[in-house]
Amino acid sequence: MITFYKVIVFIHIFSAILGMGPGFILTTVVKSGNTMTELRHSYKIRHKLHIFVMIGGILLLITGLIMGIMSPYLFRTFWYNTSLILFLIALAIGPVMLSPRSRPIKALLASHVGEDIPEEYFRLSKELFRYENLENIIFLIIIALMILKPF
Repeated sequence: MITFYKVIVFIHIFSAILGMGPGFILTTVVKSGNTMTELRHSYKIRHKLHIFVMIGGILLLITGLIMGIMSPYLFRTFWYNTSLILFLIALAIGPVMLSPRSRPIKALLASHVGEDIPEEYFRLSKELFRYENLENIIFLIIIALMILKPF
C-alpha cells in the first residue's frame, strides 16, 4: 500500500524533474538565436518553458515543506535546512535579480527593427545569464544535498 508520505515524495521528485530540468536550459535556448526573428522565437519558447519551472518550483516548495511537517526531524538536519534556505534564495533571485535584467531585453526585442542583433542585447543578456547561471549552481547544490543528505 502506498502511503501519503510516499505520494508526497513522488510528487516532490517529479516536480524537481518538471521544474528544474527546463530551468537548466533556459539560457541555452536563447543563445541559439542568430537573428532577431530567431531570438524573439527563442524567448517565446523560453517563456513557455519557464511556466514549467514555476509550477515545478511551487510544487517542490510545497511538497518539501509537507515532508518536513510530516517528519519534523528533517528540520533538525543540515541538508534539509540548507536546501530550504538555498531554495528560498533562488526564488528571491527571480524578482530581485532576473526580472529587472530581463525587462530591458524584452523591450529591446519588442522595439528593435531589423534582423541584426544589436550589441546592447549582448551586454544585457550577458548580465542576465550570469545571474541565471548563479541560480543554476544553487539548484545543483540543492540537488546534491537532496541526494547525499550529509549531516
